Amino acid sequence: MNPRAADPTPHPARDFRTALQFYLIDCTTLPGKLIDILIIGLNLAVCAILVVETYPVSAELRTFMWRAEILIVAVFILEYMARLYGARNRWKQVRDIYSIIDLVAILPTLILVLYSAGGIEADLGALGVVRGLRIFRILRFFRFTADPDFFFGRITHQLLRVLRLFLTIVIIFFVSSILFYEVEHPVNAGVGTFTDAFYFTVVALTTVGFGDITPLSEGGKWVTILMILSGIVLIPWQVSRIVKEWIHIARKRDIVCSHCGLRYHDEDASHCKSCGHIIYQEYDGT
Repeated sequence: MNPRAADPTPHPARDFRTALQFYLIDCTTLPGKLIDILIIGLNLAVCAILVVETYPVSAELRTFMWRAEILIVAVFILEYMARLYGARNRWKQVRDIYSIIDLVAILPTLILVLYSAGGIEADLGALGVVRGLRIFRILRFFRFTADPDFFFGRITHQLLRVLRLFLTIVIIFFVSSILFYEVEHPVNAGVGTFTDAFYFTVVALTTVGFGDITPLSEGGKWVTILMILSGIVLIPWQVSRIVKEWIHIARKRDIVCSHCGLRYHDEDASHCKSCGHIIYQEYDGT
C-alpha cells in the first residue's frame, strides 16, 4: 500500500510521533504540501550553490553561500531525525534507500564543518572528494517521484514514468558535470566553470565528440566512462519501460470496474480480471 495514499485525513487524536510521520509523507493536506515544497526548494538551493561556487565570485558571496549551506543542511538533519523518530520500524527506516540518500546529503557538509572548526589539516584531494559528494543531494528529488501522489496532486503512472525519465536525464547530466569539474579543473585549463564541464558532458553523452575539451586526469577519465555507461544503461531502460506500458495501454479500453475500480480492460472483456465483476462495454458487433 502506498504510504502517502493511506489514511489521507489526519485524526486529531493522534499522538505527536504519529502526526509527525503522517505530515512527512503526506501530500494531501496543506502542512504536508508545504513540507514537500520546502524540501524541494532547499534541494534546489544547494544545487544552485554547487553551480555558483564554480564561478569567480566575491569572498563575501562565498561566505554567504557557505553559511546558507550550513543552515540548509541543519534543516536536512532535522528532517532526517524527524523521519527516524516518527518511523514505526526505525531500523528499516535507516536502511531505506531514501534515508541513505538523505544521510549522504548531510555528511559532506558536516565533515567540512568539523575540519574548518577544529583546524584539522587534511589532504586537499580528500577534501575535494568530500566536496564532490555534495552533488548526490540531487538524488533526494527521487523521493518525490516514488509514487503518483506528488505534492501538487495525483498524477497518472504514465506521466510519473515520464517525470522519472526526465529527472534521470537531468541528474545524469548534472552529477556528471559537477564531478567532472571537481576532478578536472585543478589540472585542466579547459574546465574553468560549471558551463565548461556541462558542455563536455553534453558533447560526451551525445557522442558528438568535438575534442576541444578532453579529460587529463585519471579521475576525469573514470568520470567520463561512468557518465557514458550510465547514459547508455539508465536512459534506454526507462524509455523502454515507458514505451512498453504505452503499448500495453494502447491495446486496452479505458473501462473502469464499478466494483474494484480497476482501469483498462481487454477489448472483448465482459468481466473484470481483478474481481470478476461484470463490466459493460459498447461495441458495434460487426
